[in-house]
Order: sequence, then structure tokens, then C-alpha cells
Amino acid sequence: MKHAYQDLHGRAGTRKLAGWITMLFAYLVLAACGGGAGTTVNQDAGTTVTCDPNDASTFAECGTVMVALTDADGDFYNYTVDVLSLKLETANGRIVETLPQKTRINFTDYVDLTELVTVATIPPATYVSGTISLDYTDAEVFVEAGDAVDGSKQAVVTDRAGNTLTQTELKIHLSNRDQLIVTRGRPAILQLDFDLDASHTVDIVPTPATAVSEQFILAEVAPVDEKDIRVRGPLLEVSNDEMTYTVAIRPFHHRDGDFGRVKVHVTDDTEFEVDEMLYSGAEGLRALDVAGPGTPTVAKGTLNVAEREFTASVVLAGSSVPGIDRDAVIGNVIKRDGNFLTIRGATIVPSDRRTHFHNDVVVEVGPDTKVFKEGDRVSDLSIDAISIGQRVTIRGNQPTPTTDALAPQILFDATQGSVRMHVTHLSGIVNTVMPGETEITLHSIDRRRVQIFDFSGTGKSETEDADPNSYEVATGNLTLADFAEGKPIVARGFPTAFGWAPPDFTGRTIIDYTDVRSVIGVGWGAEGTAMPFSEVTPEYLVLDNHNVDIDQRHYIKQGPVLIDLTALDSDTMIVPRETDRLAFYIKSADSLRMYSNFADFADDLSMSLLGGDKARSMHARGKYDASANEFTAYKIGVHLLEP
Repeated sequence: MKHAYQDLHGRAGTRKLAGWITMLFAYLVLAACGGGAGTTVNQDAGTTVTCDPNDASTFAECGTVMVALTDADGDFYNYTVDVLSLKLETANGRIVETLPQKTRINFTDYVDLTELVTVATIPPATYVSGTISLDYTDAEVFVEAGDAVDGSKQAVVTDRAGNTLTQTELKIHLSNRDQLIVTRGRPAILQLDFDLDASHTVDIVPTPATAVSEQFILAEVAPVDEKDIRVRGPLLEVSNDEMTYTVAIRPFHHRDGDFGRVKVHVTDDTEFEVDEMLYSGAEGLRALDVAGPGTPTVAKGTLNVAEREFTASVVLAGSSVPGIDRDAVIGNVIKRDGNFLTIRGATIVPSDRRTHFHNDVVVEVGPDTKVFKEGDRVSDLSIDAISIGQRVTIRGNQPTPTTDALAPQILFDATQGSVRMHVTHLSGIVNTVMPGETEITLHSIDRRRVQIFDFSGTGKSETEDADPNSYEVATGNLTLADFAEGKPIVARGFPTAFGWAPPDFTGRTIIDYTDVRSVIGVGWGAEGTAMPFSEVTPEYLVLDNHNVDIDQRHYIKQGPVLIDLTALDSDTMIVPRETDRLAFYIKSADSLRMYSNFADFADDLSMSLLGGDKARSMHARGKYDASANEFTAYKIGVHLLEP
């Protein structure tokens, strides 16, 4: 089936930025014995037993729901709201709540990982839809202000009519091909994906800025995107023989509440930091056992989807957990003046209050400050290791507490504390490729614009300070092709120790333009357009790049590069990738329809447009081939306005 569309006249949009962010990620896993429906007959008593999530005596007839959260790349500095409810609905209309209590979430904390939120008990059944409810009455939302000095700007989240959001609810309908079938004998997985990029249009001109919300929350029965997972909570028990430990889940710095249980597997390579002492493997597990039940823990690792098994690569415990015993600051170093570090876009985790955002925090370190480096078991690093751009978690003391995010710089004392250096992300354009090294034009560090970073003092001499226009990345055995010059690049690793550049950065992972993930974002104004595509077929879409209704959103973002769709010579073809899982969705006013099959999605899209619906916006994620003007997508979403 193929349909042709013609251009319509429309209206221009105001100056806006796309907020490229975040995903809400939820895993539903059934554990228990047996199989079949949610009721069984007790042969001795002649009674029927039914799964009741509120009755522990029936849990043998129940499954468990593991709910986790992740985030996508974006321009928000902070996006904190309360999640009120995450409900699932069965084919016969039974509704099950998976979230035990309201939980406060900053979606921008989870760009590169997923956080386990809860493990809830649910009855075996076929689940066909879900509903998420958010509360914005106490929201903290800050966007990039567009000024290197100001850094961030508070934003108000509104609906399309300009009304400030209070509470929202969105129902997600699963694909008929991928309904969630939960049985007692086989764990099931569902992924919920809150895409802030597709959900918001941001205008930074007014004060406060405005973020118009049209929520896109997806649901998938198996993950399309997989990231490292983080699990937080107090220790319950350790099994040295099994190389596992079990925690009571307490996500997002929660200090109380019952969010379920989860078992964490460790290996000989698992890195432990327990009460600011380094261990690995079984030795670390024994140290955790000595610390005892109730010890706070945070683990980062991977989920084996086939085995439904979480294995930790890094475990922090006791006083090594941010916000335990001492305050903590999380962010990137944008400036260093002697022993004073300026942290931009900081998350402050107080030991006795709730977590909050602050634009800039000045941290004092000293000779007694302990320094740890992710993936490095050296315990005698000095504060000289901390350089510009480095992402850090700093534990210490905030002498004068404040919750005013835009207050003048506040001082944080870490002279008797510790700093943990995390893997840091760069993006830029390749200038030259040499054996063991590449020189790039640096565009951003951890999605922060390079203009906010002061590289003074990074070099062995003033003339050798890091230069964003010729930033030297040591690649070691990570090779790049000569024809990568002029193309996007993403590197993960660590800035060189302060005062020791060049090279300016050592890459642990290098991703060149052939694998850099790209995003399409297109809008067609408040009224939408009847003809967004010149072709809709069961195999591909062809975007009408010159539709007169296109508003200010008309770009492909390929790493750090923005490509103007309206400036291309031909219309852009969008095709689904040929391997791995796919996710497609069509959003209406207050619900969303999911598809895992492209032909099903294209048929719904085509019939809806022919039936009078208009396209408001489209987003797709995947890889872009500029030479062919072809976008290969693993996710595509279209927002339709009904007549």
C-alpha cells in the first residue's frame, strides 16, 4: 500500500528547542513456581487459592513486577516530578497497581543507565495496557539557558493550551502482537519508556522558560534499548557460596518504604567500595557481609534478559553511598582554581533532607580527600587526578544548606571527604586521525556545551592547556578509519589529570559516525498537517521535508551535528532496522498505541491520516546515512490530532 500526500499551508512556530531526553524503563518479571492461571485448588482443604497482592499467604500464586527507569539524551538540566501511580490492566479489565507509594524522580539522572524502582507482586494474567500518573505540583524543571555564564533557567511545564500542569495521566495500549502474558512459571518483561525528547517543546525566551508537554510514554514487552541498571537499597543478606546478596529496594535516594526485594549477583571482576575501602569479587562480598544487614548499597550492572538475572559490575556500600552519613554533590567539573572545583548542573544529596538541584556548587578538596576512579582499583590517587570535564560524585559537608537552585555559588567542604570519578562522555567532530590518537573539535561533555568549561591549568604549561578546537583524545588500540575526518565522534573515558595534558582525554570506548546514534525531530505546528509524508508503505516512510506546515522542529541530530531537514535536496526515507527489536507508536490526546511490527504501524498511520487525523509531530531514533539521506530507525513515533 502506498499513499501520496500534497503540501498544505500552515503557521510558523516560535523559537523553541527540542528537549532530547529520557526514558522511563520498567521491567515486569514473574517469579514463583507452577504455571497457569492465578487460582489453584488446595487438595487437602478443598479451597481455591487466588493471588492477592495484599495477602502474603497467596504469593505462591503471584508474579513479581520489576519497575525501572532510564533517560535519553537531552537539553534539560533537571526534570524532577512525582510519579503517583503505575498501573497495569488485564484483558478482562482487572487493574493492578505496581508502585507501592509516590516516588520522586529526576529523569535527567538516568541518561546512561536504568534504575530499578520497585519489585511488586501481581497476579498471573494477560496484560494489554498500562497507565502512568505524574504529579507536577512540586516539580523542579531547569533547562539550558543558552548562556555559558547563567548555565540554567527554571522552566514551567504546560499543556498545549498554556495551562501549568498539575497532574497528568496517560494510557498505553500494548501491541496485539506483544501483549504481556504473565505466568507463574516463566518471567515476563515489560519496558515503559518516557521519552522527554518527544514529549516536550521548550521555549527559553520567556522567564521562566516554558516546556509544552505532550507526553510520549511507550511500552514494550522486551527492551529495544538496553543500558546498565542501578539497584539501591539496604542489605538484607549475603550468600558467599552463591556469590550473591539481596537488598530491599529503596530507589532515588529514598530513606524508607518497601519497594520489594532483588538478588544481586557478583563475579570475580565486580568492583566494590565498602566504607571507602576498595575490594573485588569474593573479597568485596565478604566485606559487605561483615558490614551486616541494613548497610546501604548501590550496585550498577547488567540484566541478563534471557535468565532474568542482575549482575553487578560496581557495588558501593556503607559510607561510600552518596547521602549516607555525609552530604554529596554529583555533576561535572567546569572550572578548577587550585583546590576549589566548580561543579555545574549539580545534584545535591543531603544526608538529612531531600535531593535537589543547584546550578553551580564550589567544592573545596585537600590532601586528605580520598579519590576513587571508576574501573580503577588504585587506592592512592590524589586530587590532581580531577580535571576539567570530569563527572564526579563528591562526599563531604554542605556548611550552609540551601534549596534555592539559582542562588549564588555555594561552598561544599570535601577536605575530609572523598571524590569518585565516573566515566565521562565527549562528543565532537574528528579533525585528524593518528595512530593511538585522534584530534577533535569538542562540542560537549556529558551533554553540556563546551563553552561552559574553563580549561585553564589542564596542560603541563599554559600553551598546552586543552583546546576545544583541537582536543586530543588518546585512543590506544581503539582505531578510527582515515575517512572519519570531518564526521561525528563520541568517546567515553576520563580527562587527563589536571596539569598533565596533552593528551587531553583517554578514551575507553570510541564510537565513530557509522555507529553514532541519531534522532529525527519534526513538528507541524499547533494545527498539524494532513500530509506529513509523501509515501507511507509497509516497508518505509518518506518524509515530506518541504511541507509548508513544518515548524521550528525540523532536524536530524547526529551526535553533536544538527542537520536541517528543510535544507536537504531530497526527501528523507525512514526505514525500520532489519535486526533486533523495534518499537513504533501513535499518540492521540490521552492514550498511545504501540506496535512492534512496522507494517501494522504503517497501516494504522495511513488509515488514520486518510480518516482525517493530522500529524502534530514525529520522532525517530536510529542511525542516519547522509550520503543516501536514509534514516534507519529502531523507534518511530507520530503524534496525531484527531478531528
